[in-house]
Amino acid sequence: MRFGHPDGTSVHLAYCSNVHQAEDLDGVVDQLAAYAEPVRETLGADLLGIGLWLARDVVTELSAAPDAVRRLRAELTARGLETVTLNAFPYGGFHREVVKKDVYLPHWADPARLRYTVDCARVLAGLLPDDARRGSVSTLPLAWRAPWPAEARDSARRALDQLGGQLARLARETGRTIRVGFEPEPGCLVENTVQAARELGGVDPEWLGICLDTCHLAVQFEEPAAALRRLADAGLPVVKVQASSALQADDPADPEARRALARFAEPRFLHQTRTAPNGTVTGVDDLPEALAGGLDPGSPWRVHFHAPLHAAPEPPLSTTADELTSALGALLGGPEAACDHIEVETYTWSVLPEHLRPRDREGLVAGLAAELTWARNRFEELGLKPLSGMEPVS
Repeated sequence: MRFGHPDGTSVHLAYCSNVHQAEDLDGVVDQLAAYAEPVRETLGADLLGIGLWLARDVVTELSAAPDAVRRLRAELTARGLETVTLNAFPYGGFHREVVKKDVYLPHWADPARLRYTVDCARVLAGLLPDDARRGSVSTLPLAWRAPWPAEARDSARRALDQLGGQLARLARETGRTIRVGFEPEPGCLVENTVQAARELGGVDPEWLGICLDTCHLAVQFEEPAAALRRLADAGLPVVKVQASSALQADDPADPEARRALARFAEPRFLHQTRTAPNGTVTGVDDLPEALAGGLDPGSPWRVHFHAPLHAAPEPPLSTTADELTSALGALLGGPEAACDHIEVETYTWSVLPEHLRPRDREGLVAGLAAELTWARNRFEELGLKPLSGMEPVS
C-alpha cells in the first residue's frame, strides 16, 4: 500500500514474506497466490506491498536467468502486488527447526555476504515498479558480537566500501537506485544506535544506512526520537523501517508472568531479553536463560519476540506497541518523512504459543491483514493519505 505524506513523499507499506517458508522460486511464487494476494483482497486494497525474503538459492536462480526475474515481476503485477524492498538478513534455512545464532551467518567479513547482498540488489532493480523512486535491502548488523577480531572488522569495512561502489555501478547500469540498511539487533556487534554510529559512521550515505527495527529498538530501551537524532548526527540515513513489537513483562518476578513468558520460550529463534533498571540496559541472549535466573526480575523485561501488532497477549504480558506508535510518530509525524519504506515484520506466527497461532492458511491471512490494518490506521492518524497505487511516486 502507498500513502501520501504531507511533504509529498509516497510512503510504501508492506509485510515481510519471511513469515512464509519458501526457499525456491516456485515456492516464492506459490506464496504470492496463497497468502499475499488474499491479504490484499482482505484489506480491500488495489495494491499491496510485499517485502520479499529471497534465500540465497532463490537469488542464485534469479540472478542466473533474467527471464525468471521477469516471471516473478509479472506474478507480482498480476496479483496486485509490488516490491520495493527485500529482506536479505537471513541467508537461508530461516524455517529450520533450530535457527538461533545461525541467522547471523555469513557475517560481513565473509565475502559470501557481500555477493548475496549485491545479488539481492540486482534482483530488486529488476522487480521495482517503474515509478518507484528507489529500492531498499536490509541486512544484518555486521555480525554477532563475538568472536570479532580486528582483522574481521577490517575485512567487513572493506566489504562495505565495495558494497557502496557496486550499488553505484548498479545504478549506472540500470537507472535504479538501491540502498542497503544495516539492522541493529540485540546481541550483535551493532545492537543499538550508539553502536551504529560508532561502527557504521562514515559509510557512504548515498547507498548505505540503517534498517530500523522497532522491536529491536524497544528491547534495547531506546527512545525513538533520540535514536533518530543520533543516527542523523552520525550521517546514517534510515533507509527502511521494520514495524514490529516486542514482548513485555512489567513484573517478571510474578509467577503468573513467568509461566506466561515460558510459553514463548521456543527452540527455533533467538529471543534476546533485556531489562533496564535505573536506565542501564542489561540482558541475556535468550529467554530460557532469563527465566533460569540469568536476568534480574526486579524491573520490566522486554523480549525479542516479534508479537502481532494488533493483538496484545493475555495479561500479565503486554507488547511494546506504544513504543512502535511513538517510533512511527517520530518517523512520519513531522513536516518531513524520515523514511519511505515501512515493512511489517512479524515472522513469528508459527512459533507463537499454540493457542495464539493461526490454525490454517486463512487464519494467517487474517492475522497479516489485521496487522496491516493496524499500521494503516496509525499512518492515517499521522496525517498520511492512502494512495491508489496509480499516483506517481515522489
